[in-house]
Amino acid sequence: MRQKGCQGMTNRDGNIRTDFKDEMTYSEYLHLDKLLDAQQGLSGHHDETLFIIIHQVSELWMKLILHELRAAVRHIDQDDLQPAFKQLARVSKIQEQIIKAWDVLATMTPAEYMGFRDALGNASGFQSYQYRLIEFALGYKTAHVLKIYEKDEDLHSGLVAAYNAPGLYDTAIRKLSRSGFAINSSVLNRRTDDSYGPDDSVKSAWKTVYRNTETYWELYQLAEKLVDIEDWMQQWRFRHMKTVERIIGFKTGTGGSSGVGYLKKVLDQSFFPELWAIRTEL
Repeated sequence: MRQKGCQGMTNRDGNIRTDFKDEMTYSEYLHLDKLLDAQQGLSGHHDETLFIIIHQVSELWMKLILHELRAAVRHIDQDDLQPAFKQLARVSKIQEQIIKAWDVLATMTPAEYMGFRDALGNASGFQSYQYRLIEFALGYKTAHVLKIYEKDEDLHSGLVAAYNAPGLYDTAIRKLSRSGFAINSSVLNRRTDDSYGPDDSVKSAWKTVYRNTETYWELYQLAEKLVDIEDWMQQWRFRHMKTVERIIGFKTGTGGSSGVGYLKKVLDQSFFPELWAIRTEL
């Protein structure tokens, strides 16, 4: 009966390809053999597979975030904002997906996690280099984290280059300047190997944009896209923190960080401070 049903489908859809001896398949295109073989746990515990997949999926999403952020920076630098808006909006949607991934990981109980935690050694999500690249791209930079990646020279050199490069907000501020706003030279010429700090000239420029949205519609859109990204980033961090607290409480992280204490501290970091400050003053 099952074969008959399949034959009926083939008859109705006669153009379906079934001979792939000389053609590329879906699995080959996606390299599924490598992708689906990459969940090699160390403990034999049932729930280690969940832990690995959630983190691998998050890393794939982060790869796409970086892909979109880099493209958006290029477009903003070229004064071509419309494609940048699409890319930044996509980043926000990706962030939403990563947040939902924490909901799945939160189904793991403390007892289940302790069944394989020792197998992780000192490996920790704190060491995610793509997460660091996202922080660097958004303008938050701390030199001490670079030491974590010295084991891999190519990776370390790539991170150092990203650390020293202008971030998304630097690019947006330069766009403000090119649009006729008086931005302090200390901001335009600042060393980009340090975290961005608030500046009155930048706040004044954004305030003017928000008070004259019809005149500066594209800059207004850019500002709101940036606010979206920081909003989702903070929700991502909060969901991460609460998931960790739910599973391990206030234990020290496997990588040596203070765990929940550290994650709570980073919630106070702001990437685009003037865009939040002006809301009180408008």
